[in-house]
Amino acid sequence: MELCERERPGRLGQIVAVSCLALSAACILNAGTTVPGYRGSQQAAQSAATRPVGTIKSITGKTIVLTTDAGAEVTIQVQDDARLLRIAPGEKDLKNAGPLQLQDLQIGDRILVRGALGPDGKTLLAASVIAMKQADIATKLAHEREEWQRHGVGGLVTKIDAPAGIITISTNATGAAKDVKVQVSKQTILRRYAPNSVKFDDAKAAALDQIKVGDQLRARGTRNADGTELTADEVVSGTFRNIAGTIDAIDKTAGTITVMDLVAKKPTTVKIGAETQIRKLPPMIAQRIAMRLKSAPADAATGGSGTGTPAAPPAGAAGGQASGAGRPGGAGGGDMQQMLSRLPGATLADLQKGDAVMIVTTQGTQDSDATAITLLAGVEPILEASPKGEASSILTPWTMSAAPSGDTTP
Repeated sequence: MELCERERPGRLGQIVAVSCLALSAACILNAGTTVPGYRGSQQAAQSAATRPVGTIKSITGKTIVLTTDAGAEVTIQVQDDARLLRIAPGEKDLKNAGPLQLQDLQIGDRILVRGALGPDGKTLLAASVIAMKQADIATKLAHEREEWQRHGVGGLVTKIDAPAGIITISTNATGAAKDVKVQVSKQTILRRYAPNSVKFDDAKAAALDQIKVGDQLRARGTRNADGTELTADEVVSGTFRNIAGTIDAIDKTAGTITVMDLVAKKPTTVKIGAETQIRKLPPMIAQRIAMRLKSAPADAATGGSGTGTPAAPPAGAAGGQASGAGRPGGAGGGDMQQMLSRLPGATLADLQKGDAVMIVTTQGTQDSDATAITLLAGVEPILEASPKGEASSILTPWTMSAAPSGDTTP
């Protein structure tokens, strides 16, 4: 099953399971695969109440308490003649499913249950249970993360040739801008972040014409020898904002900060949520990055695109993996994403009025403030080296450089 939403690069380093098994089940049902006691048309007509999908919270004998993807709890009574099957992440149907014993189910496993409501109208009498083991998911996720790291490239979109299916992105390695052409086809999976979301599980399937110049993009696929072209199996894109400035106010109760944007020359309110990754640069590292910015060519900060949209960090970050024959950081530079991810995390309580920060946020809407995806403090030397705010682009590849994993998250 091409089971699920890909892992989200919204919060780096974190893997959060989403409802892939629901999509897996949809693939099975649409394919007409039969489970005893059910016909394809009958299955399609059943309500969500009799086909819950979620994670096992507890098991006592033949009674399972399931936490559904909607957050509800469902009590399931497994019938004596119920059919239990185990499927592997990535399967599209039940052809390769194997039998499973009730005692093999564990807390944390993902299951799809089909049956009928009992006399109390609440308990589900299970006729079949299709399970995806937590250990199988973890193994598949680890593999997918490695694939994104080894075969992925990220940067900012500088050009789109829709008829040819080519998206050109600008990446940076040690301050040198590099263009990579991403070739997409009908087989390429295209997904896009929701305007106010920092979670990849909120990303939706998207057409090529939704990708715009200036968008942040990460692709996974097959690269050519010099890393200038990539034939994409999957593309993740989104419109984000780079904000650089100093904190004017902090509202810990509301979970927001107000930043005087250096570029817009006006205050901007940004939400700091549970998914926001906050880091603070040590002075020595901040000075090194500032020195790199000062020594980089004038057009490197904008990726040479002429659009005024900053491209990628001087340190290489996500896009640097496409250069230097796949070595992190490209031509000998440090990998920004790896460096930042090793820094200890910070919280809203660690921020103070007057702190210089660089933030990557969601696009936001007229009715909602932007939500911070990444906030980097301790950046005074960097902003001094780039007073127009272009330096905030060093966070751009970091935002999406975590490996979006494949169809294994149930």
